[in-house]
Amino acid sequence: MANEALKQGFKVRILVRNINALKTQALIQKGVEAVVGNFDDRPSLENAMKNVDAVFLVPISGIDAVETDRERKQAFAVIDSAIKSGVKQFVHTSVAATSRHTEFPRWGTGYWFEKYWTDKWDVEEAVRSAGFPFWTILKPAMIMENFTEKVELMYPDFKHGEIKTATFPDTRIDYISVEDLAVFVCAAFEDPEKFNQQSIELAAESISYKEITEIISEVTGKEIKVITLSAEEAENAGIHPLSVSSQLWDNAVGYNVDIDLLKNYNIKLTSFKEFAQKNKNQFKID
Repeated sequence: MANEALKQGFKVRILVRNINALKTQALIQKGVEAVVGNFDDRPSLENAMKNVDAVFLVPISGIDAVETDRERKQAFAVIDSAIKSGVKQFVHTSVAATSRHTEFPRWGTGYWFEKYWTDKWDVEEAVRSAGFPFWTILKPAMIMENFTEKVELMYPDFKHGEIKTATFPDTRIDYISVEDLAVFVCAAFEDPEKFNQQSIELAAESISYKEITEIISEVTGKEIKVITLSAEEAENAGIHPLSVSSQLWDNAVGYNVDIDLLKNYNIKLTSFKEFAQKNKNQFKID
């Protein structure tokens, strides 16, 4: 995100835990201002937001954040600090399909990873009601970088040429790249009025695991295949039960982003094949 904002001419300040981290130092060399702090330290948040016009928030997410309620607590702290600091524009990242969560089949039975969805929705509502002069909620579907930057967590056997999942090979899943998300964030910064009070679901392509593995195999020259597991098999293979629930959700519900609607923003979106070609050296396959 910082790289895209710099490229588009914005003055960028980032909140970091460790100012000496290699990635942080690389950004500082490019002109980014880094401020030390964290989401659990209110004074550090307000210090980071001094004389800031706009804030972009990506909350800490995942199973641990939901089980400990960290996502909601930390997001609320950032929102409150931004209001106290006089921030005029707030751009928040949530996830597609949150507005439909009560309509999911079996909702209310505990079948799905329900707190994941209600936490996301609670934070969205907090952004909408906080009182920012300008706010935008961007709601990406599945992230393409799950196959590169987060692959060990998402697919532990990927390096051996296998994607093990309870999602069917032909189930179509909506995907967006982080770079495309960054472009949308910068577009909102550039034109706050155009993007004001909008909740925008983001996806560039709806594609199956079967197609994904074919593309990765073609681009890298290394065979990779998808192995479909039952819910019981997936848990026995060491996949967290809540992750298994999300994989079953792909089969039964899905993000269902209106991709054609995004054409109104005139932003070029990246297909999975384009992503794979650009990042072919980032696929970690033995």
